[in-house]
Amino acid sequence: MKTKQHGLLAMMLAAALASSAQTNIFTKITNSPVVTTPGDSRSVNWVDIDNDNDLDLFISNGPQAGQNNFLYKNDGMGGFSKVTNDPIVQDGKPSDGATWADFDNDGDVDCFVVNWYGVNNLLYKNNGDGSFTQVLTGNLVTDGGYSETASWGDYDKDGWLDLYVTNSDGDFKNFLYRNLHDGTFQKVTSGSPVTDAFTSRSVNWTDFNMDGNLDLFVTNEGTQNENLYRNNGDGSFTKLTTGPLLAAGGKTMSSSWGDYDNDGDLDVFLANDQGNDGLYRNDGAGVFFKITNDPVVTSGGNSFGSQWADVDNDADLDLFVTNSFWGGPWKNFLFLNNGNGTFSKNLTEVVATDEGWSYGCAFGDWDRDGDLDLAVATCLNANQTDYLYENHSAENGNNWLEVKLIGTNSNRSAIGAKVWVTAAINGQTVTQLREISAQSGYCGQNQLNAHFGLADADSVTMKVEWPSGLEQLFGNLAANHCLTLVEGQIPVGVNQPNATNKLALSIQPNPSSDSVTVTWEQPNAEVISLQIIDFQGKIMFSQKINAPAGHNEWPWNGNLPAGYYTLQLQGDGWQETQQLVRTR
Repeated sequence: MKTKQHGLLAMMLAAALASSAQTNIFTKITNSPVVTTPGDSRSVNWVDIDNDNDLDLFISNGPQAGQNNFLYKNDGMGGFSKVTNDPIVQDGKPSDGATWADFDNDGDVDCFVVNWYGVNNLLYKNNGDGSFTQVLTGNLVTDGGYSETASWGDYDKDGWLDLYVTNSDGDFKNFLYRNLHDGTFQKVTSGSPVTDAFTSRSVNWTDFNMDGNLDLFVTNEGTQNENLYRNNGDGSFTKLTTGPLLAAGGKTMSSSWGDYDNDGDLDVFLANDQGNDGLYRNDGAGVFFKITNDPVVTSGGNSFGSQWADVDNDADLDLFVTNSFWGGPWKNFLFLNNGNGTFSKNLTEVVATDEGWSYGCAFGDWDRDGDLDLAVATCLNANQTDYLYENHSAENGNNWLEVKLIGTNSNRSAIGAKVWVTAAINGQTVTQLREISAQSGYCGQNQLNAHFGLADADSVTMKVEWPSGLEQLFGNLAANHCLTLVEGQIPVGVNQPNATNKLALSIQPNPSSDSVTVTWEQPNAEVISLQIIDFQGKIMFSQKINAPAGHNEWPWNGNLPAGYYTLQLQGDGWQETQQLVRTR
């Protein structure tokens, strides 16, 4: 068993001081329909509904009398417009959680929304253009229930997403639906995941023991222990009942899984209503150690939502926790990772000073600049405006990488895939893990793209484990890119128009096997240096170009071995890079 990673006292104090002194990670957005439309909000989901490579935002609303949900479409320039003329925002139901994924494997994300008060749940099929058709038949939308939230996950590894739904009233039994590959679902009626009757809140599909199968974790209220169902790999589950994680008995609302200590397995945070929260470190093979002496578990609160995210791009996961109800208004919690297994509670960032009743929350890079922005659903007096915060970590110098996965043999959304990224960070080799999830906290879904803060690292190696079992390894990938990886293929770089690529540097085609054309815009005429560099730092090609102001094109048909390279433009006081992929 591993020892606790406290490190030297001096290191802890230095890290804590640096963390607490850090300011201006976030600014609060005040002029968007996202933050000027009041509601009794519940779930927050960052998703790309129209496949235009920027994130749209879904927020559900849940008063007993019913209320339309909110959908905000990203305009690609950092702004949002409220959708008003689509069935997905015209239901008028008492909605709680929501989960998004491509359940029919047709190339776009669909939406499942749960309702309370015995009202039937809702399924919306994406028409392929960001509009939706409500599905009105089938057990997913006719079973009623007092549902809290739900999550898509391929538990039988057939390449199609199944669905689990939690309930907290009625007969209390949760729902499990197996995808039959034709747009219909078979309701599972036997086994403890659907026969147990607890006041269930959150659900995560997660591979807690790293055996390649998605297990099922369910949190429960009312001092009831949590439920952990180990996937046996044959479509059945074994209920586990021993260990500190399963004996906590808290009033647990949210659960969020993430590798906060960068040791290659998934730890879990539990958000508890009316009391201290819980943090359990995975010490390998699903053996958990309860953390007892960290601000994460000694701050009290009435916690409801939670999310892991590397908010400062320093290569470790930080934690955001919402608080709500029972008095207030409440402030939310932001815990910054010190990099040694401990956290510092930040009291100065705007995300930790705003007050209200906050419910679900989620992180997503909506402005495509390489850092994770935050949306928070609020519900004070059933009429509070929601919160939206812009992250500025990428502007402050730390590098990053985002990876979009598209399944072929696996489910199209790659739910359940794991991505490991290894880099030399501050002189040390660090490996980070992300697991793709359709529900990363109670009433919250972070973006599906895996995001990694890289601190000072400018290149990484990457390993991807797909739900199908396929493993892919890639070496020497450049930082500060969003990569798209189709299962079984090589990654393709995607330009980030609002990131460090200020000159709109582009390479077409990319990947390529022969000639390419490099294009860019520059404000002034000057002689620039163009270099192609491999990921050991060797210059493979170099040329000076007398480039005029405005649009520039440079054709090149040089020979390079198959692999990944950095194309670098450098002028007077500026430098721009783009990844070049050669297929021969």
